Amino acid sequence: MDRRRFLSALGVASGGLLVSWQAQAVSWVNLGQAPLDTRNLRTDSARVFDLSVSSADPSETGVILWTHIAPTALRGGEPLYLQVALDANFQTLLLQAQVGANDLNDQRDHTVKVDLDGQLPATASGGPYFYRFIYDGTVSRTGRCRTLPAASAQRKRLKFALLTCQDHTNGYYGALAHVARDESIDYVLHLGDFIYETAGDPRFQSLPFADRTLVLPSGGLVALDLADYRFIYRTYRSDPNLQAVMERHTFVCVPDDHETANDSYWDYARDTLGAPDHPYTTDPKYGNSPALLKQLKLDSQRAWSEYVPARVSFDPQATHPFEALKVFRRFNFGGFLDLFMIDSRTHRSPHPCGEGDVLQRYLPLGCTAFNDGDRTLLGAGQRNWLIEGLTGSRATWKLMGNQTFLGRLAVTLAGTQLAPINVDAWDGFAAERRALTGALREAKVRNFLVATGDLHTHMASNIKHDWGNLNPLDVGNFVGAEFMTPAVTSSTLAEGIAAGADEATRILLGRALAAPTVRLNNPHIQFFDSSRQGYSTLELTDNHAEWVSYVVDKNVNDPAASRKCIARQRKYMSLPWLMAQSTAGY
Repeated sequence: MDRRRFLSALGVASGGLLVSWQAQAVSWVNLGQAPLDTRNLRTDSARVFDLSVSSADPSETGVILWTHIAPTALRGGEPLYLQVALDANFQTLLLQAQVGANDLNDQRDHTVKVDLDGQLPATASGGPYFYRFIYDGTVSRTGRCRTLPAASAQRKRLKFALLTCQDHTNGYYGALAHVARDESIDYVLHLGDFIYETAGDPRFQSLPFADRTLVLPSGGLVALDLADYRFIYRTYRSDPNLQAVMERHTFVCVPDDHETANDSYWDYARDTLGAPDHPYTTDPKYGNSPALLKQLKLDSQRAWSEYVPARVSFDPQATHPFEALKVFRRFNFGGFLDLFMIDSRTHRSPHPCGEGDVLQRYLPLGCTAFNDGDRTLLGAGQRNWLIEGLTGSRATWKLMGNQTFLGRLAVTLAGTQLAPINVDAWDGFAAERRALTGALREAKVRNFLVATGDLHTHMASNIKHDWGNLNPLDVGNFVGAEFMTPAVTSSTLAEGIAAGADEATRILLGRALAAPTVRLNNPHIQFFDSSRQGYSTLELTDNHAEWVSYVVDKNVNDPAASRKCIARQRKYMSLPWLMAQSTAGY
């Protein structure tokens, strides 16, 4: 590459690049005329770059790069520099950039997010590239990132790590250390619950880890404002294993509920956030205030956009969450894969059978409101975008990055559903799910996959249009496959049941969620284990998709915590259903 010609095209004197309120303006430094003096740089990076570095949201010619400047390290008038190179020793530089001192302020809580879209070459491999930040004579740790493969690339393999539900208070991040060391992984999909808004909820946080407790600035047990959310993100991102995996791999992230509040939704009747378990809803002193709840959603969106790098635009002047942030987005991996990352929390309707726990949000016996056609998980705009994108895609594989289980998880009798187990998932939005699977079937979309988090379970499932149709020979009823990655640390379903229910309910739900019972009631589910934490990988080839799920003990505070493969499932292009594989050698 002619670097001088490449950089001159950036317009060094033009004042830089501004993508959104969250992407800082940068000035591009011509390598030939203004090289940085990188001799004698200090390497005590944590003093300045206290939360290290990370990359996210690749494009064909760029990526989002992120860091955080410790407030104690700020020097008035001192700019921040960024370097990107082909090698980890920075001998072959591709570009240098400068972020002005005025952009290093508390408006973004001292986070820095630079969008390199359009600044890197389009290649078949997408890298890797290496990057670092330099501030006040101190160099950050080196990050490693990838762009998307070029549209003309003939890719025949991609491998993702799948992550979700990393409750800092509830265990150690040995699973993330394993992902960080895995050189075969191309990108990481984080499917939500990057943080938990609570510092001690007895229903799902057993809190046995004294060295991982949180004391929020507000003094409460649940995030109440922007300062609380920012504090939680800073705490999570201080973890060395989380830093390591984000330094090593390029992430694509979406939020779920705990980035805001448990089982959250949009209360259309009052035009505000619905948060059935949050103090703003339950504590009389807050009066179930619509204004407080709406601001809570805005605060959580702002903190997410600051601390989770993504190519999204947050509008700090917006007074409504629908206008403040759009999370759903699409990535094309060289014609081999179309990836659709969705947002299932911002626009979703209230729970269909009430906002209580058991018999309302969970196992709502006798309720059928989840079938109502006016219920939405996505909102009309996002639903149309998703269906049009999936049915119009010409990529080999189509993958939906999804927060809650798309498939049916129910108590059944001879294929007839008696009651869904969890209507916080897509089971609470049956008509919209049927519209999606119907559109896929009508358009004869092939090689549709879903990657899912949320339920703290290792699970592989076929996706059907008619869940009550038990005929395995009705090939047209199968529209894809879904792979759920387990929680990194969050409580298992059994732990959650034990903590938040009486004995009779624990027995009832415990039996309903036992693996043999689940598979008997839901024969489309091929593998189910809700008893252990870990992570999974999803590898796509020109012949099959392979999901491999690992258990990593969250109780071990060691990056070398042992890992065990417990499941391996393949979806062959030539077959409509999943095939179990041996776990030997994994």
